[in-house]
Amino acid sequence: MFGILVFIEIIVSVILMVVVLMQSSKGGGLAGSFGGAQMGTVFGVRRTADFLSRATTILATIFIALSIIINMFFLPVKTTTTESIIQRGSTPTAAPRPLPPASQPAATPQEQGK
Repeated sequence: MFGILVFIEIIVSVILMVVVLMQSSKGGGLAGSFGGAQMGTVFGVRRTADFLSRATTILATIFIALSIIINMFFLPVKTTTTESIIQRGSTPTAAPRPLPPASQPAATPQEQGK
């Protein structure tokens, strides 16, 4: 089920990108590259803008709803919690032991004879 929903999410996101790019902006956008000019003659300029605007809204809603559903119901929930010393409100009970002083290396027999 998780894989199917992720696949649908990917398809919806690709379609959403195409629909957003099809909308003509003030500078013409990429609508002319994808045939947006011919699409305006089929539906009429106003109807094309309404269709693309409505499609963007619907696809964005589906995208957000699928994202929430996948995150809430299908991703694993972290059940273990780790507390830090600050969250516990106590200090550590044992202080670290100090290191022993560095000892001199034992004298070699050659050095003792000198």
